Amino acid sequence: MEKFTTLTAIAAPLPEANIDTDKIIPARFLKTTKRTGLGVHAFDGMRYRPDGSENLDFVLNKEPYRKAQILITHENFGCGSSREHAPWALLDFGIRCVIAPTFADIFFNNSFKNGILPIRLPREVCDELMKDATQGANSRITVNLESQVVVRPDGEEIPFEIDPLRKHLLLEGLDDIGQTLKREGAIEAFEAKRAKDEPWFPKIAV
Repeated sequence: MEKFTTLTAIAAPLPEANIDTDKIIPARFLKTTKRTGLGVHAFDGMRYRPDGSENLDFVLNKEPYRKAQILITHENFGCGSSREHAPWALLDFGIRCVIAPTFADIFFNNSFKNGILPIRLPREVCDELMKDATQGANSRITVNLESQVVVRPDGEEIPFEIDPLRKHLLLEGLDDIGQTLKREGAIEAFEAKRAKDEPWFPKIAV
């Protein structure tokens, strides 16, 4: 998993509440178990018209937001089903940070596991950041995870809270598998000792 330290990027405003996981990635695209290739279908029903052409009114189809890495939205982002494909699709599109007043719990947890930083900020603050985002190419916002601040284009710093463990894992780029591999030496030592003391017990491959 890619580390998240400091991100300075274009922010896209999406002023809508209750965006569920089916809007983020429709169910018909869930056949894959790969984390890549889903970005083209992120927000599929909002990005494309029934004939397959782009909906040019949708923010991520406009310049410079096609290259946005930060998404600013409203309450209850990621509600609905618990599909992990939702953060996969956002990440494959290029989104590394989502800022909203509230998130659905499962989406919130899955985001951290996939290298996306979800930041909770009050609605009025999100609205101010959306105003910043309407500056187009000048809508670059900085997210400093180490300092736990969002920096507006005018330099104002907005603090945010994050669980210390989740912060550490993002800074180090560690998902669940990465955390396990950090203890690979201890696991191998345990297996070696057990193989000697209990030779009949099957060895666990790491």
